[in-house]
Amino acid sequence: MGGEVRYVTLVCDDVPYSVVLADPGTHTMDVLKEIRRLTGLSLWHGKLLLGQLPTTVLNDQPEDAARAAASALRAVGAVALVIEQID
Repeated sequence: MGGEVRYVTLVCDDVPYSVVLADPGTHTMDVLKEIRRLTGLSLWHGKLLLGQLPTTVLNDQPEDAARAAASALRAVGAVALVIEQID
């Protein structure tokens, strides 16, 4: 059985990321408006998300888009995390 040993490296270009809202901070209405802008959800549905903290705001995003969304949430006073999805 002597043979050649081969190693294969898998490269995945599009690793999905999630944006998780951990804390809305003190400017809740601004955070709700930003969630609406990012997701298209109504303010009512955004408020439901805030009642389930920590909550995932966006799923399956490219890294740049996820970081931009988290940055936009942080700009209005929220604590937002970008998490790499590992299946």
